[in-house]
Amino acid sequence: MGSIDVALDALDAAVELLGAADIEELPAPKRFAVIERLERAVRRQVAVSHDQITHLECYEGCPPIPIVLADVLRISRAAAKRRVRDAEQLTPRITLTGETLAPPLPETAKAWETGRLDGEHVRVIQKFFRELPDHVGPVEIEKAERTLAQHAQTMRPDQLEKIADRLATHLNPDGTFSEEDRARKRGFQWCGGQRPDSMSVGKLIADPLLRAQLDAWFAKFAAPQPEDLRSHAQRQHDALTELVGSRLGDPKLGQHNGLPVTMIVTTTLQDLQKGAGHAVTAGGTLVPMTDLIRAAVPSYNYLAVFDGVSGQSLWLGRSKRLASADQRIMLLAKYRGCTAPGCTVNGYNTQVHHAAKDWKHGGATDIDDLTLACKYDNLLVENEGWETRQVAGGHTEWIPPPDVPLIGGTNDFHHPERFLPKDDEED
Repeated sequence: MGSIDVALDALDAAVELLGAADIEELPAPKRFAVIERLERAVRRQVAVSHDQITHLECYEGCPPIPIVLADVLRISRAAAKRRVRDAEQLTPRITLTGETLAPPLPETAKAWETGRLDGEHVRVIQKFFRELPDHVGPVEIEKAERTLAQHAQTMRPDQLEKIADRLATHLNPDGTFSEEDRARKRGFQWCGGQRPDSMSVGKLIADPLLRAQLDAWFAKFAAPQPEDLRSHAQRQHDALTELVGSRLGDPKLGQHNGLPVTMIVTTTLQDLQKGAGHAVTAGGTLVPMTDLIRAAVPSYNYLAVFDGVSGQSLWLGRSKRLASADQRIMLLAKYRGCTAPGCTVNGYNTQVHHAAKDWKHGGATDIDDLTLACKYDNLLVENEGWETRQVAGGHTEWIPPPDVPLIGGTNDFHHPERFLPKDDEED
């Protein structure tokens, strides 16, 4: 086995040589063959990278592999998780006794290793098995995987998808799905962030019960009214707004992280006075100021107002005093989410963290020493040797242990406005 450093040096040299080569010296038809060969070489490198990912290990102070991988490679955490998942499905596994097992997708893995498949091919095959009902037997599954892997080597992903759809119908001609099949597929998620107009797109896969319940709710609250110019879709949207808005702040919902289950919004005095710009919720959602003013911050919603120049907290509007909970509301308004570098966990799902000295070690519950951290990052400080401290500007600095390949510092993810040029910096 050769040195990995020697191999990488040779690869770098080969890439430099390839970049300096002149493809124009070839006839036009042969240039496509060059690009095809180059594409296969790139895919093989990706396959090798996935194999190496399976050998990564956590050690003291090291966060989970996908988190470190995302920061080291500067890719999204979702992409890092996908690479880890792909590596688990496309590379051989080693048992505790040292026995080698074939990958869960063995035929796909063989084609992947030779550079015959693109990531899109793999997505199609993964989706096929994810949506396959549980009653399909292992023999049929093995044949299906072999068939899809063979076709993937000669087809584009969009062509393969049609084959996968036809094969799914063949294996489940009656369209039979169990309760477990449906339960596994249910879900709701936002499709990316907010659009430039502040609107959001979501994807709902509802089980039969939720569909029936929504049908009953829409029948009453989304029914057309006299002189109602709203479309059917708009009425249903507004009916959902009525449903959720009527429940927020209800004491029967209990509490979440010590606060009522309700909306917490932050804005600056300057934007509030101008009636322009956006407020920000503890979930990271931007709310146009016109919408905020129109909502008039009803009871059980919380509005924190800051000075847009100094950052000083000016006012906390709330339905009743919450004592120490007031501190958490102001922390949500100030930090908006976990303060660990690169962490995307929003404020609603964070915990209060003592930046200098933890409370159990004698730290004071002083608002100037409090910050926000998600559950996992909080444990990094408590158990894994990470340190935090408050620095100038009211930011929280995170300091990793020496051997962890992550860059410490502060987290600007929840404050995109910090990346915008200041008025005196603009041309």
